[in-house]
Amino acid sequence: MTFVPPTAEQLALYLGLEEIAGDRADLLIEQAVALAESVVKPLPDQATAVVLSVAARAYVNPQQVSYETIGPMSVQRPTGSGGLYLTKADKAALKSLAGRGGAFTVDPTPVTADPSPTWPVDGTYGAGLEYEPGWGWV
Repeated sequence: MTFVPPTAEQLALYLGLEEIAGDRADLLIEQAVALAESVVKPLPDQATAVVLSVAARAYVNPQQVSYETIGPMSVQRPTGSGGLYLTKADKAALKSLAGRGGAFTVDPTPVTADPSPTWPVDGTYGAGLEYEPGWGWV
């Protein structure tokens, strides 16, 4: 299955808006998809959440206002809370959704490896015990 970009209606639902500027929303979604593809290409099907989050940030706060006062009310937003950008969490989510990143192990042991010793076995060592390859004197 291929990634299907979210629609302007989905962005409106995500933001809880009854009306949305369709052309502006479509542009922001298109740009959010382009930004996401700079991290992971092709985008996984589940990347819709990240794309909506990026587009919503830009739709709600396009001028990157950090402090605003209107009459007796004032609002302070975190720095960088506007405009179109990917956060570190957005990038990590995209990589995780694409199956990249995370812990993994590499086994350097060749398939033909044998657990028995490669040095000469001393028959006088371990008197009274039986030598078992891979386990030693038992």
